[in-house]
This record gives sequence, C-alpha cells and structure tokens, in this order.
Amino acid sequence: MSFLRSVRPSNLIILTALPFIIYLFASSGDYQRSLRAILGVENGSSAFVPGFLALLVAFGSGVAALVFSRAKAPRPRLALAAAVLNLAAAATVLLSDAVHPYLASVVANAVDSFTSDLVVKGLSPRQLTDAADMTLRGIEAVLFPAYFALTLLGFMLFFGAGKASTPESIMRRLGALSIGLVNGAGLLFILFFAHIAFAAGVATTVRAAIAAYLLAAIIGLIWVGLLQLHYTARTSIIFALATLGLTLVAAWFLLQPRTAYVLAGRLDGTVAIVSNTPSGLIGAVRFGQYPGAPGEEAAVRTFLGPAEAVAAMGKNEVTAALLPSAAVPGGLPLLWETAALNDRDRAAGITFAVLAIILGLLTFGGYLHRRHPLAIGSEFVVDTIRGIPMLVIVLYVGLPLSGALKDATQGVLDPPNLMRGIVAMALAYSAYLAEIFRSGINAIPIGQIEAARSIGLNRWQTARLVVLPQAFRIIIPPLGNELIAILKDTSLLSILSIRDITQRMREFQSASFLPFAPYNSAAIFYIFLTLAAASLINMIERKYDIKHR
Repeated sequence: MSFLRSVRPSNLIILTALPFIIYLFASSGDYQRSLRAILGVENGSSAFVPGFLALLVAFGSGVAALVFSRAKAPRPRLALAAAVLNLAAAATVLLSDAVHPYLASVVANAVDSFTSDLVVKGLSPRQLTDAADMTLRGIEAVLFPAYFALTLLGFMLFFGAGKASTPESIMRRLGALSIGLVNGAGLLFILFFAHIAFAAGVATTVRAAIAAYLLAAIIGLIWVGLLQLHYTARTSIIFALATLGLTLVAAWFLLQPRTAYVLAGRLDGTVAIVSNTPSGLIGAVRFGQYPGAPGEEAAVRTFLGPAEAVAAMGKNEVTAALLPSAAVPGGLPLLWETAALNDRDRAAGITFAVLAIILGLLTFGGYLHRRHPLAIGSEFVVDTIRGIPMLVIVLYVGLPLSGALKDATQGVLDPPNLMRGIVAMALAYSAYLAEIFRSGINAIPIGQIEAARSIGLNRWQTARLVVLPQAFRIIIPPLGNELIAILKDTSLLSILSIRDITQRMREFQSASFLPFAPYNSAAIFYIFLTLAAASLINMIERKYDIKHR
C-alpha cells in the first residue's frame, strides 16, 4: 500500500492499464507489426543485441566505477563491483565474437550506400563487403586488446594508488583519466552516434531530443548572459564604429561594376539562360517584367555558357537567349539591354547592409535607454522566437535557411536533415529556456551577489559559485517540463523526412492501411517516453530538494 501511495495518481492509472496494454501488443499481430515498425526494428537485427549489450555493460560499468568512487559520496563496494563487472565485460568483448556483428552494422550504416565501396549494393539492411569485413576484424584485433589493457591499467592505478596515497595523488588521477576517457567516449558513441538497428526510430527520437535540449540550454544561457551586459559610453562608440564598418563593406559590394546583358532573338519559343546569370534578370525575362515584354510567361532553359546557348538557338525550340553583351552574335534582333550586379556581390552587399541596419538600430536603442546593444538584441530575439510557431521555425531552418547556407558556401556546408531539425528545435526552445534561466537568476537575493563581490569574487566566479547553483535548484521543475515538451515536439521533425517514431508511424500506416494500430502504438510509446523523462526529473528534484532535509 505504501508503494501505491508513493505513485502519482496519473501514473497509477497507467500502471493499472499496463496489463491490458501488454495483452494488446502480445495478442494482436497488427499492433506487433506497428510497434516493430515504429521502434525501427530492422530485419535480422536481433543478432546485434548481444554485442550492443556487451559494450553497454562494459562502458557503463567503467563510468559507474568512477561515479561510485567520488569523494563526496564514496561507495567503495559498489565501485569495486562496477570495476569487476567492467573487466569481465571487457574480457567478453575481447574473447568472444558477439560484438563484431554489431560493429559491422554500425560501420555499414555510417557510410553512403550509393557511393561507398564498403557495403554491398542493393541489400537491406546494409551489409559490409567481404573485404570491408576483414578490414574491420583487423581493426578489432588491435582495438579490443588495447581497450582491455587501458581499462586494466587504469583500475590498477586508480585503486592501487588509493591504498597507499591520498585520493588526490597523480597516479590515481591518471587511472581515473584513463578509465573515464576510454569508457566515457565509448558510452557516448554507442548511445548517441552509432546506428542501433534494433531500435533505430527510438534512437533517432531520443538523440534528437537530448541534442536539441542541450544545445537550447547553451544558447539560452548565451541569451541570458547578453541580457546581463551593462551599458557604457565606450560600448556605444565601438558599436557605432562597427555599424559604420559594415555599411562601408556593404557599399563596396553593392558598388561593384555591373555586367551588361542583352536579350536577343525571338520570343515565340524557349529563352536560353546562361548559368550564373543574375536571378533578378532571369525572373524579369521569365515573367515578362521588362519594357516591351509580352503579357504571357516565357519558358526558359539553362545552358552552361554563352557558346552552348548560341549553338542551341534554332534547335529544340530555343529562339532567344539572355547573354552577356560581349557574347551576343551579330545579326540577332535585340529585345532588351540592361546591366546587373552578379548574385554573389549582391547577396553579400545586402547581407552586410542588413547587419549594419540591425546593429545601428541596436546601438541607437542602447543609447536611448542606456542599455547594452547586445542586451537589447537578445531581448528582441527571445521575444521574436517565442512568437513564431514551432513548425514554422523547423520548416524555415530546415529548408530555405539551410538551402541558402549551402548556396552561400557552394555546397561546403550542407548539414543533414537531422542536424537541421536539431538546430531548429534548439533555436526555438532557447528562448523559453532563456526566460527560465532569467527567472531563476532574478530569484537570487541581490545581497548574496553583493556579499560575493565584497569578498573579492569577480562576475564569473559569482555566477558559477553563488548564483547558478541556487538558481538551478529553483528552475529544475520548469526545465523538466521543457525536456518533456521537446521530447514530444521531435515529432515535428518528421516534416523534414527524419525517420523518427512519427515518420516511421506514417510510413507504416501508408503501407498497411491500418486505421488505428499505428497511431495507438505511437501514442502509447510517447506516453512511456514522457513518463520515463518525468521520473528522471522527479529523481533530480528529490536529490536537490534541500527544503525538507
């Protein structure tokens, strides 16, 4: 009875319904197939589970051994048990072949199946070629013994130095560093980067939520830090000079020499367009926005250079061409002559001009209100982001903004869809987290800050040692709510074709035409995910709740 009283009433209802849910999935083939598709269970992925579990136990127990050995709450028996478990799991990884299938799946899914020679073309799920598999086994023959040796040496230094020396000894630190780096990096890799074939949909959802949440917290702290900046007359001068500099750079780009273009030929067919022609001229020709243009829209076709465009005239229904004036052959009727700035200089000039305008407005506003310009900018960004729907931000960052970044860098920066979605959600939630951080900081009495400064602490030390620890305890509940919200809002990333739980649900429903099973399965699984997050938050709240100690 005491256990039931400790459970929240809402969770008690779900706990009561749990047997029915288990029976539903155990007895219904439709729900089993729905759950399998939503979780992202690939065919034959059960062979990867032993290897994943072996690495998870090995890396996790290594990190746990350090956690249980902390000076603040030492638990020597648990630390020793975790160390023994770590060595046993490392020996299993070294001596058995259970890990190889899992690592082969990770490598096969980490490369492009269309361009890489490491995977067999046309197979699903992906499979390494024989040569790649042999190479991987050769790497494992070096990597696994090295991991076992580093772990064993680390524990020998860590526990051996603790017996005859102080906990702060150099040998103990070296041992802890070896254990922590090897096992921590391995745990981070398999949980957040490696492909998990037996739960690909869940891994994508959870990883996206955690990455977006951490990035949003960092950006939110930046917004709050900018709000804390103080105004000085020197600040206004610096920002005014920066505005002037941006204005001059924008003027330099926008005043570059124009290139003369000529539209020659007849308009009763397709118009040839040369690559790198300014987009404004292409739009003017296509939609008839120039003097003497016909009222209807013209068909256009792009060619690599002027020679190809001229050669195509009279063929394939091409009757006119928009060419640089120097490349126009004689004898063609001239329909329109103009000059335009190339797209690269125009885009750079407009970008710097916009930055100059924004910085100038912030500088003027800061001068009027005696506030730092960056503080005003941070406040504007937070208020603006909170006023835009989440879906709009995801679409804007994921499609046009990422496309513009790719074009501006000529394809060098082309983030994958998952990274675009994570950045979009991080930007959106950073505004809400910034307000949470700000409220927690404002809740700290000003007297404590003044006392910290009176004993010689600078602003960074005051924030790190006095303000943030107390503010963190205050804002744990709202931070937890944002974690649950961002975990659910990862479903919006399916609009970018990211194969998370929601996208896999839609794919399965489209293929199976089942009316309720896919949606019910996804809803139930999201409920369990949020309940797990809520339980984690409650545990953290109890740990840092000092009012009832």
